[in-house]
Amino acid sequence: MSRRVMDLSVYVVTDRDLARGRPLDSVVAAAIAGGATAIQLREKRATTRELVELAQALRRLTHQAGVSLIVNDRIDVALAVDADGVHVGQDDMPARLARQLIGPERILGVTAGTEEEARRAQEDGADYLGCTAVFPTATKPDHREPLGLDGLQRLARAVSIPVVAIGGIHAGNAADVLARGAAGIAVVSAVMAADDVESATRQLRRIVDEVTTHGAGRRSRP
Repeated sequence: MSRRVMDLSVYVVTDRDLARGRPLDSVVAAAIAGGATAIQLREKRATTRELVELAQALRRLTHQAGVSLIVNDRIDVALAVDADGVHVGQDDMPARLARQLIGPERILGVTAGTEEEARRAQEDGADYLGCTAVFPTATKPDHREPLGLDGLQRLARAVSIPVVAIGGIHAGNAADVLARGAAGIAVVSAVMAADDVESATRQLRRIVDEVTTHGAGRRSRP
């Protein structure tokens, strides 16, 4: 059974608290229209029922658009809605167990902040890594000390699987993280809180495409 295909280039992580009262599915639809290539459903405060309903709505949107849907942490919800994969952190389900539960077909993403964590995640079956925050960010105030661009580069060089940069990523620094080896950019507030979600996403997509075209970054499909 072959692994599902995923484009990590413009990876949008949801946060309803930043959506300014707009329905999550409408914000995600606008992001997809602007060029988002992957959506991660991350709603820490949602009940299980709410999370399933949100995931079902996003599954319809992403399926129609050919965009990957990843569910943060909740493997049960990912399986219930036939999401493309799950993403787990260092305090969530261990990556090796997550791989066993989701099987070989679905995509597994793991958060890593050190080279040791990155190598272990790769050994345990991760298809890609989401690094800990590159820059300080208010969307996840409990994050570790930011990696910075040098830390991101060390992490990307430590493994052969792609690394997605997250944490304070926006149009002003997206090219910098791609140039340091990130396979894609993961954004939260830069899209979820934007006045014009579609336009903001399109700008990020344009930057990624420009960097990729000139060979400074790399796009990966696990």
